[in-house]
Amino acid sequence: MSLIGKAVSILHHDGLVIYPTDTVYGLGCDAFSEEAILKVYEAKKRPLSNPVSIAVCDIDMIQAVARIDAYASLFIEHFLPGPVTIVVPARSCLPEMLTGGTGLIGIRLPGHPLALELISRFDSPITATSANITGAKDPASPAECNVSHDLLIDAGRLPGTPSTVVDLVSRKIVRAGTRADLVAAFLRSGQ
Repeated sequence: MSLIGKAVSILHHDGLVIYPTDTVYGLGCDAFSEEAILKVYEAKKRPLSNPVSIAVCDIDMIQAVARIDAYASLFIEHFLPGPVTIVVPARSCLPEMLTGGTGLIGIRLPGHPLALELISRFDSPITATSANITGAKDPASPAECNVSHDLLIDAGRLPGTPSTVVDLVSRKIVRAGTRADLVAAFLRSGQ
């Protein structure tokens, strides 16, 4: 069985997989399994009131879990796949614990072939939170991934700057990261 095949099997059994993205290492689990999501919160020592983003492999998967308006569609065309997390209204199919009670969900469509292959083969969204204890340094290498997990997909050193998080409802940057200047310019342009 290939490493990705093994990772997919672990995800199907509510396990945790550390995987590479185009920014930092992510901690992934089945985004529809509350049992698995609780393991992510426990591994990261993260308060349940803090939302957890998800990662998808294509636009269809985004539309299946979120309500995307014309503005969000235009933004997605410009920036995804890439190192940007969009915050959009969640559909009711997603577990509420992912949204932290906000009704909004952070979504990544990472520009990393291993992440995309993993999600595509799993055929469902996975969590996209960094593979570190909440508040610790963002993990750019496997050695910096300090959370419990069932499998780590090693892709060597990653860029290490987290994604820019942009709320497409309020049209504001929540966290400046990679490409924050381009995102800010897009928001200012009032597309």
